[in-house]
Amino acid sequence: MTWLWGPAFVASVAYVDPGNVAANLTAGARFGYRLVWVLALANLTAMVVQYLSAKLGLVTGRSLPEVLGQRLRRGPKALYLVQAEVVAIATDLAEVIGGALACHILFGLPLIAGGVIVGLVSIGLLAIQSQHGEKAFERVIIGLLMVIALGFVTGLFYVHVDWGETAAGLVPGFTGQQSVLLAASMLGATVMPHAIYAHSSLALDRYGAVEESAMRGVLRGTQVETGVAMVLAGTVNIAMLLLAAAALPGAGDTDSILGAHAAIVRMLGAPVGAIFAIGLLASGLASTAVGAYAGSTIIGGLLHKRVPIMVMRLVTLVPALVILALGAEPTWALVISQVVLSFGIPFALIPLVHLSSGPVMGAHANRPPLRIVAWAAVVLIVGLNLALLWLIMVG
Repeated sequence: MTWLWGPAFVASVAYVDPGNVAANLTAGARFGYRLVWVLALANLTAMVVQYLSAKLGLVTGRSLPEVLGQRLRRGPKALYLVQAEVVAIATDLAEVIGGALACHILFGLPLIAGGVIVGLVSIGLLAIQSQHGEKAFERVIIGLLMVIALGFVTGLFYVHVDWGETAAGLVPGFTGQQSVLLAASMLGATVMPHAIYAHSSLALDRYGAVEESAMRGVLRGTQVETGVAMVLAGTVNIAMLLLAAAALPGAGDTDSILGAHAAIVRMLGAPVGAIFAIGLLASGLASTAVGAYAGSTIIGGLLHKRVPIMVMRLVTLVPALVILALGAEPTWALVISQVVLSFGIPFALIPLVHLSSGPVMGAHANRPPLRIVAWAAVVLIVGLNLALLWLIMVG
């Protein structure tokens, strides 16, 4: 078995970005343990989806956007490109706002100044990849991932989690329309469209063409790495929700990240609040760099042209800075961005499952059990999005 240690952990950063923080804290503060099942299902889905993405890239030698770019006609490709760009902008919105909030908490900076700093630091992180290669970029991102995990899990050691209620929260169910909106937001924050696109490219950038004789061993290693990376990301996500469910209900304004941080400081102490803020900053920095990489991969693959990562960095950064400058409520903007991402998931997931189960994969096409699980994930995600749309229309 060959270990592909790196690509899945870089992709997993997308699963612990500031959008997750906003969605998970809001869900825990408002509904307690009720929506734990959403994160559990989303994490299991993420394991399957990210493995299929890496598998497609390794077997075909092309990223998912490249395969789609070759197969789509001009009209559908243009429409697909538009929705992909909206996904990229929504992704960066969450990440830049989250980093800006962390800068405000830690250093007292205005949000727009924090957003600019996050953008500049992300450019530096992307320069590491351009100048020093994929391995150096992976090491930096994985280091930030460890900081993220520490920042968001530490608080659990200072609260009393009701594990009985946690177990009850694994049973699917909702509590009103708002819980469906948050579930869609949590799903969009966990199963990220840009991570689906990016993992196929990350695996290719890291390892290039794989000989057929070595393919099965490489794919087995990819399964293990993806499973470990997604378990880590899922643990962090569930820890955030449990922290909010245990400590934040009735603690004041906990529907915003700033309010949640203030409540954490008030109830658990300033050191825990500082560690939380550091994790949020690391989340914003790492995820915005990975998001810019994904945006370049998506647009370049669909157009069959090399799109410089720095250009993509500016294209997605500017709308986020504009929203900060306009004074939009940051946490709600984060949650809405995750809902937008949730609607973008089927456009990445359906082609991925179809292609990885088809003749383009040759002998490595998905076997029936995996195919059934993958299509079940598609039905779950699309069904939740349709339920959300119906509730919004009738509400």
